[in-house]
Amino acid sequence: MKEENSHYFSREPGGKIKVHLFSVSLRKHLYAFKTLPGVFSYKKLDLGTKVLIEHADIPQEPSILLDLGCGYGPIGMVLARESPESTIYFVDINKRAIWCVKENIKLNFPDDRKRLIVLEGNYFDGLKDKSIKFDGIYMNPPQRKGRKEFLSLCERVPHYLRHEGIFQFIMRKKMGAPYIHKYLREFYKEGEVEILCKRSGYWVFKCIFR
Repeated sequence: MKEENSHYFSREPGGKIKVHLFSVSLRKHLYAFKTLPGVFSYKKLDLGTKVLIEHADIPQEPSILLDLGCGYGPIGMVLARESPESTIYFVDINKRAIWCVKENIKLNFPDDRKRLIVLEGNYFDGLKDKSIKFDGIYMNPPQRKGRKEFLSLCERVPHYLRHEGIFQFIMRKKMGAPYIHKYLREFYKEGEVEILCKRSGYWVFKCIFR
């Protein structure tokens, strides 16, 4: 049964199932994406995700990285391309998004799929191994869910990062980016919170945990 008042952050969003296919160039590489209605920004890559991808700090050394709330997977796909020796995890609650990610891995990494791991669940609850630690966590948070839930999620992030691990995300200025910047600087006093860029009304955050 489909959830009433479903959204892209629902487990089983409503709407007709029709596969869309589009391509987009990100960090000088062309990607192809299959998407479905009921998945965030399914007709084309949204500006916020694109700004995050273009300005994100991506490790070159072998790492364990997480695309949290991955949608159809554009952030994780770029992480996999730019950090070719890293293991990439994709997590989303949306069943349609999970299908899309698996299809997009086949499209973009047909011969290198073992290091790309797709899990279904609500943020960190989707991780089968609760003791896992990441070198980097990346996300474009669902801002329609509100600031309170996102800040609660931010407080859980350090438990899933290694020492010197990095949390990177994007936030619209008019959706409270200045407030979140101030909050995180207070909450992560032993770490570092910086703004990688401000572009088109979006702020790209980078938090380092020590």
